[in-house]
Order: sequence, then C-alpha cells, then structure tokens
Amino acid sequence: MHKTQALTRTAMGAVIIALCSWISIPAAVPFTLQTFGIFLVLAALGSRQGSVAVAVYILLGLIGLPVFAGFSGGPGALLGPTGGYIVGFAFIGPACMLADRLPLPALVRSVLGNLAGLMICYGFGTFWFIRVSAASGSVYSLPAVLAMCVVPFILPDCIKLALALTVGRRLARALRLTSAAC
Repeated sequence: MHKTQALTRTAMGAVIIALCSWISIPAAVPFTLQTFGIFLVLAALGSRQGSVAVAVYILLGLIGLPVFAGFSGGPGALLGPTGGYIVGFAFIGPACMLADRLPLPALVRSVLGNLAGLMICYGFGTFWFIRVSAASGSVYSLPAVLAMCVVPFILPDCIKLALALTVGRRLARALRLTSAAC
C-alpha cells in the first residue's frame, strides 16, 4: 500500500470516529457511537493502522477540534470526568494487536481483542471519573460509578461491536481489493 493510501485511510478512520461521536444521547457519560466507530475502524484498517487512526482522533480533540461527544474538544474535554474514557479508547487497538498473535480464528481474535480493550477502557475511564470527581468535591463510590458509567454501556457496546465487525470485515475486503487494483 502506498504511503498516500495509508495516510488517507488513517485520516478517514479518524473522521469516521469523530462523526460517530457526534451521534449522541446526553447523559452523565453520553451514549455515543464512538465505540462503534473505533471498532469499525480497527476492523476495516487492521489493529495497527486503526490504532493510529484512534490516536489521531484523540490528538485532534486534544488540540481543540470539536471531535468528541457534544462537539467538544480541547484539553478540558480530556481532563473532565469523562475524559478518561476517551483516553481509554487508545487501549482498544493495542489489545487487538496482542489478540492478533493468538492462535485462534480471525473473528475470535477480533472479538477478544476489542472486548479486552473495551474492559481496559472502562477501567481507565472509571478510575479517571472517580479521581476527577473527587478533586472537584463530588465523591462517588466505585459501585455508583460503575452503575452510572459502565453497566448501562455494556450491552450497547457489545451490539456495536457485533455490527462494527460485520461491516468492518466487509470494508476491509473492499479496501484490499482497492489496494490491489491501484
């Protein structure tokens, strides 16, 4: 694959994640399609290039572009109570890269890698939410934060993962065909 193709695909992956983050239902931790976008990009581009797209997405938000849920961006979005979940997205790709080494069928590796990365994301985000909330004077117990920030998202995230892997695997095949034709 040419460098131009790789850069274009990485940029498009970051754009897809941003577009998905804008589809949002407001809550303490907003319901968005960010995780769908991340799962989709990782499935379509592969864990290595997909991880770069996720990092680009996070960096775009960090520098102030409104790519996060609610059209937010900037350091404040990452330093706020839900910023840990955004930073946690960066762990999903590396978990997929580790799962890629397992002697299992590709689909099983993808599911395991994405779920492991999502659990790390939940853990990092939950820890961050508790720390930032405590620093601002709001003290939440771990069960309360899990009930508010993790439990309501488990089933929707599993559904998003199944849909993203279905679409992403087809997209990956189409991208391979496109690369071969160039």
